[in-house]
Amino acid sequence: MSSTCRIGLLTPSSNTIMEPRVSQILADTPGTTAHFARFRVVKIAMSDEALGQFSFAPQLEAAEHLADAKCDVIAWGGTSGGWLGADNDAALVRAITERTGVPATTSTLATLDAFRALGVSRYALATPYLEEVQEAIVRNFAALGFTCAAERHLGDPGNFSFATYPEERIAGLIQEVATAKPEAIAVYCTNFDGPRVAPGIERDTGIAVLDSIAVTLWHALRLAGRDTAALADWGRIFRCALPERSATTPVTA
Repeated sequence: MSSTCRIGLLTPSSNTIMEPRVSQILADTPGTTAHFARFRVVKIAMSDEALGQFSFAPQLEAAEHLADAKCDVIAWGGTSGGWLGADNDAALVRAITERTGVPATTSTLATLDAFRALGVSRYALATPYLEEVQEAIVRNFAALGFTCAAERHLGDPGNFSFATYPEERIAGLIQEVATAKPEAIAVYCTNFDGPRVAPGIERDTGIAVLDSIAVTLWHALRLAGRDTAALADWGRIFRCALPERSATTPVTA
């Protein structure tokens, strides 16, 4: 196995949190680097216009740019599969790999695999999203066998504005849903600054806190064949291998 590992991340154009937090998480992992390509996403809603931002064409073009950098894995660092459905993300992953020859994943598929790796069936959900988006996520996860025990959302159409919420506000949402005693809490948005508060709440409550940025990075590294246990200070999920029944299967050219 090569001593270097390049993680490619497809990033919403208005996202300002994922890049600095991924870089922070990887700061003490020599030889592992993250590389980003953007496509336009400025609003999160269930309107045709908002949903149309996630058509495959711009994502595949951005993925090709990451493939130029010889990335070992490409991840869609966004949670749109939550409201569009996991089948949409599975199709995107197949399309990326067919186009680039690079294994791929998404934040949603990573979250589902994190649930499976931890044996979670009852979770809680904390997001900045509109109610209609939150309801779609809960409904789609329920169809896959995951029951939402509690949820909080901020009713914000975002996407840039998601990054403006202070860590204290995000921590408050997580702590509120923790009172329902779920098996895990999904902090579900890659432009929501959860990575630095999630580990502390996880330790204090004993409940796994699955921040979307951290979980996406965990999944991408595992797909690239990397052991992530050294990153466990960022969440217990980093100690876990991929589940046997994974949401995505690595495919190489």
